Amino acid sequence: MVAPDPEDGRRWRMGLLLFCLWSSSSISFAARSSVSRQKFEVRKHLKRLNKRPIKTIQSPDGDIIDCVHISHQPAFDHPFLKDHKVQMRPSYHPEGLFREDMKTMASTEATSPITQLWHTNGKCPEDTIPIRRTREADVLRASSVKRYGKKKHRSVPKPTSADPDLVNESGHQHAIAYVEGDQYYGAKATINVWEPSIQQPNEFSLSQIWVLGGSFGEDLNSIEAGWQVSPDLYGDNNTRLFTYWTSDAYQATGCYNLLCSGFVQVNNEIAMGASISPISSYRNSQYDISILIWKDPKEGHWWMQFSNNYVLGYWPSFLFSYLGDSASMVEWGGEVVNSEPDGQHTSTQMGSGHFPEEGFGKSSYFRNIQIVDSSNNLKSPKDLGTFTEQSSCYDVQTGSNSDWGHYFYYGGPGQNPNCP
Repeated sequence: MVAPDPEDGRRWRMGLLLFCLWSSSSISFAARSSVSRQKFEVRKHLKRLNKRPIKTIQSPDGDIIDCVHISHQPAFDHPFLKDHKVQMRPSYHPEGLFREDMKTMASTEATSPITQLWHTNGKCPEDTIPIRRTREADVLRASSVKRYGKKKHRSVPKPTSADPDLVNESGHQHAIAYVEGDQYYGAKATINVWEPSIQQPNEFSLSQIWVLGGSFGEDLNSIEAGWQVSPDLYGDNNTRLFTYWTSDAYQATGCYNLLCSGFVQVNNEIAMGASISPISSYRNSQYDISILIWKDPKEGHWWMQFSNNYVLGYWPSFLFSYLGDSASMVEWGGEVVNSEPDGQHTSTQMGSGHFPEEGFGKSSYFRNIQIVDSSNNLKSPKDLGTFTEQSSCYDVQTGSNSDWGHYFYYGGPGQNPNCP
């Protein structure tokens, strides 16, 4: 029997060592390459989103607000908007709007007007619009650069479905009031503003209006506006004004705020995605915001008004298929993401985090709910329905009176003894 050559053993060990070093360096190079490719993609996206400002304002909450010339806003990255002439004001407001606003201002129980935090440090000049600057960290929190600023598929409540599993398969839960079965040309509501607590950073809580057209399949058109708390999107727990749109059920089109081309902003005082102040507190002062979305009968664009005096801008009609004509459903209410941490229902709050039966000063509300009809008139909704997937977690209760018109209280704490 021949004794093993120690030199062979040494060579074998050396070969193994070299192979390990080569493998780890290859993996390390691939990882570095992947990271640098991601950084390149993120920077390219930031360059596309963050337009050159004429003036910059530092907000007390850490946001940077860029005052960008109105003709350089993200909307004009859209190929169909290259030669678009900005419409600075709608051709028509809905009939009854100013009469309604005077009544609302007389009866409101809010103690002072709501503003945005950045206003304390300056304002944007004429012919500019305020845009919240997107940071690298904002984009990196998203699942991918492509999905940054987008909602997940199937996040609209479908009240006609009796099967909660179908509606809740994306982990989204709702407590809403709605109308359907007619043609709608807009919607309005005054929404109580709170700062609900969020259990997981990948969850959110919002209160909004949905203006919907098409089916709940792949072709849903949606225009949305309200307030939201979304640590994933903004990196904090502040309550913020937001808008959203999609023309294909949240798949490829649309986004939050101005995070893609689409919405044309004309207002130089309100920034989409910026913090709202002040907010309501339990058994204390209550604050609310009015939101109106309506279709201009002349030009066909969908306009948005915030509060009683800020016309923010419009979604051009060509962005949509079904909403190019009218909406077939309107929803008002709350939505949360329930990611079921530790296999239990989330404790992320909706609205104030308290159930509707607690009433004013404790539970969150929508009041003066209206729709815009085919004659461009603001009207009370007929046959207002309600829907929630799990009323033991989040609930909704409607009512009406002379001051608040049609209204409802909504929300809840999420996880509790009846909602394990």
